[in-house]
Amino acid sequence: MTNPDQPLAHILVVDDDERIRSLLKRFLMRNDFLVTTARDAAHARRLLAGLDFDLIVLDVMMPGEDGYSLTRSLRQDRTTPILLLTAKGETEDRISGLESGADDYLAKPFEPRELLLRIAAILRRVPAAEAKGPKFLSIGPLRYDADKGELWQGELPLRLTGTEHALLKRLAGTPRQAVSRAELIEDMGRGPIEDSGENSERAIDVQITRLRRKIEPDPKEPRYLQTVRGAGYMLVPD
Repeated sequence: MTNPDQPLAHILVVDDDERIRSLLKRFLMRNDFLVTTARDAAHARRLLAGLDFDLIVLDVMMPGEDGYSLTRSLRQDRTTPILLLTAKGETEDRISGLESGADDYLAKPFEPRELLLRIAAILRRVPAAEAKGPKFLSIGPLRYDADKGELWQGELPLRLTGTEHALLKRLAGTPRQAVSRAELIEDMGRGPIEDSGENSERAIDVQITRLRRKIEPDPKEPRYLQTVRGAGYMLVPD
């Protein structure tokens, strides 16, 4: 049941298929979301220029600019969570979606309840990843405020996606302690609804790679976000 004191999450659905847009809008509204729809990337850009959304559900295969391209573009200046819908179910296609900056992906056709579960998981990642470690961490020239979940370089804030934020907050909660991929999958809300086994772990690896590009002087030789062979990943602040 919806908390009357909590504002409804506003979702932007972007899909070139009018039938799917209509079905998703009705379904999500019945489940207590505010929903706005866009027919293509250009339409979505016009809406995003004037509105803020809590999450974007974005079809990959659209005429004109596709979902991957739009995701990469949005990630230049937005951290709004993005869930990609794709007719392609192959692992490499899904990894391409994550590499473009998406937070999750769902292959068509899908069960509506699974879409709800994935949306819920994305929306709860940031607040659910409560840090238990130090309030402030120094990561080279960067400063991480664990309470606020903010990463700063001097006076400039560094933009993180929702998934990157949750991942850094989880690792910062136990600095210098290895966290396994399985723990990260579970803590970030992906375990019960994600593809099992290798695909889930590969998805975590992709997110780690993206985060390293933002915090490491040389992402190929990570100093702060280290791989612990056989154990997972570990954040090593200064």
